[in-house]
Amino acid sequence: MLHDPSHRPSLPVAEEVRLSPNDKDILRRLAGELAEVAALPVHNEKAQLWQKLNDRQSERPMVWINEICWHEMDVNGELKLQTVHPWAQEQERELRRTLYQWRHLPGDMIVSDFLTCPLAIHSTDFGIIENVDIATTDPAADVVSRHFHIQIRDLPDLQKIKMPVVTHNELATELYYQAMCGVYGGIMPVKKLGQTHIWYTPWDYLIRWWGVEEAMIDLVERPELVHAAVERMVDAWMIELDQFVEQNLLALDCSNTRIGSGGYGYTRALPGPEIDPGYVRPHNMWGCSNAQIFSDVSPEMHWEFAVKHDLRWLDRWGMVYYGCCEPLDRKIEVLRRIPNLRKISASYWNNVDRLADQVGGDYILSYKPTPAIFARDFWDPDGAQQELRNFLTRTAGQCHVELIMKDISTVRYGPKKLWEWAQIAMEVAEEFAR
Repeated sequence: MLHDPSHRPSLPVAEEVRLSPNDKDILRRLAGELAEVAALPVHNEKAQLWQKLNDRQSERPMVWINEICWHEMDVNGELKLQTVHPWAQEQERELRRTLYQWRHLPGDMIVSDFLTCPLAIHSTDFGIIENVDIATTDPAADVVSRHFHIQIRDLPDLQKIKMPVVTHNELATELYYQAMCGVYGGIMPVKKLGQTHIWYTPWDYLIRWWGVEEAMIDLVERPELVHAAVERMVDAWMIELDQFVEQNLLALDCSNTRIGSGGYGYTRALPGPEIDPGYVRPHNMWGCSNAQIFSDVSPEMHWEFAVKHDLRWLDRWGMVYYGCCEPLDRKIEVLRRIPNLRKISASYWNNVDRLADQVGGDYILSYKPTPAIFARDFWDPDGAQQELRNFLTRTAGQCHVELIMKDISTVRYGPKKLWEWAQIAMEVAEEFAR
């Protein structure tokens, strides 16, 4: 996620990283394990399958798991951090999670044969953050309940939404890059990487400042205000993107990069013929959008207050992913107005028959099975299997499908349930190979 509406982004700090021999040894050992995994030929095979899916030539449904409740997943200390330096802990956390997922719930995950050093990019964001009361049942959880305090009530309040300013701290990037090379040299190569896929979702931000009920009422009572608010958000995203382009900070995402709320971005259609390897532009990449709060809004309003505004943004990208949790089975004709649309989110709340008939083989369906199965008092693997089989039976031979288990807020501290789901999903996906 490029932005986080809960806090203001902190500036990157350019400082030399000095690690103890023990911290360095721990990171090198983990990187060595990861290098062995990354060298396996299965990753090339899986990349080809993801590419065929996104090119609408799928051989079978693809499976991936993300947005995992990591605080509940540790088994036998596999995720316990052993380093001391804060930078080393960030590195260690990512290495351990990648290795853990590969061992226990890989699905069709692909492990890169290099380690990424992100460019030290900073955006001033939108100048306004949520004012919120938080309630939680598990202090260790990232997922919480929020009550938003209203900050946008009328037209003058839209000025609170500022235009972002993007900077790249090249010294910070170089220092972290040298630190990674010093740790991982001879084990795995390190690559500097700019901003890949951008999670663009104006309405997810607006409702945090506006209020859900208030925003929905204003669609009817004050449409001019709503249009002005969405346009200002689109302006902010566009101005920010222009700066990424001007400063040459974008990086390709037709790889094992998550696209939208779905799976990987492999496709033969990108980066496209108009590519300068040293200067990535939006038309070489995937774009996305959604309006999750519009689940019960009519197709006409979904077009008028969301997609029509989004087209300014979506037109800039080579291909587009649309949707997240909102059901879209009644809105496919609206989405067809997006000229470069390739993939549509198919949340659990869709009418599958209508969705399959409306989409056919024109787009990829990114199906989201319900994560609620992990929060119940009992684990029902047969029910989990049946849910997947029901969806794939209805879409078989008609649609191209990926199975994306996400939004996993809890497994009731039973991580092996998720391991078993991953195995079940792979077995069912193989059953529906073309």
